[in-house]
Amino acid sequence: MTVRPIRIIGDPVLHTPARRVEVFDDELRTLVEDMFETMAAAHGVGLAANQVGVDLRLFVYDCPEETTGEFKRGVVINPVLETSELPQTMPDPDEDDEGCLSVPGEQFPTGRADWARVTGVDIEGQPVSVEGRGFLARCLQHETDHLDGIIYVDRLMGRHDRAARKTLKRNGWGVPGLSWDPATQQAEEA
Repeated sequence: MTVRPIRIIGDPVLHTPARRVEVFDDELRTLVEDMFETMAAAHGVGLAANQVGVDLRLFVYDCPEETTGEFKRGVVINPVLETSELPQTMPDPDEDDEGCLSVPGEQFPTGRADWARVTGVDIEGQPVSVEGRGFLARCLQHETDHLDGIIYVDRLMGRHDRAARKTLKRNGWGVPGLSWDPATQQAEEA
């Protein structure tokens, strides 16, 4: 297993919808193993393939479920997302903070549906369904967004959007070719 560099916002692969996975082979298994290793090294709870520069429609997750507190871990390939209603109000800075390994070390309040389910297939091509509330629902929405070419800062509103834009500019992000290596760096150092 290999820890792969994580692309930073501005890289074209992060802003383009990912391709459906059609081939389930050893190369795909290696990618998934590397993604789990990379996510763990980065102290993340989810990671989409395009975040490591691979434009395939899959993500891995290791995230707590709100009702049980148990961590749910897995991979979803070619996910389809369903959610409860999205909030129509400004996100609460105390309750709705969200971060992203492609916007390392930063967090901004982001409105998300309280419940989400993704359906797709696993590494063997077998049907899989994952659903949850709260943080797990946020994770499922966030990772599926990545595969649609959307980064969570694209969803920010009002003062949170302005704060994110200033942060991206201050950090020199938003341009192609930037990445950070969780094997040698902490997110805050990127």
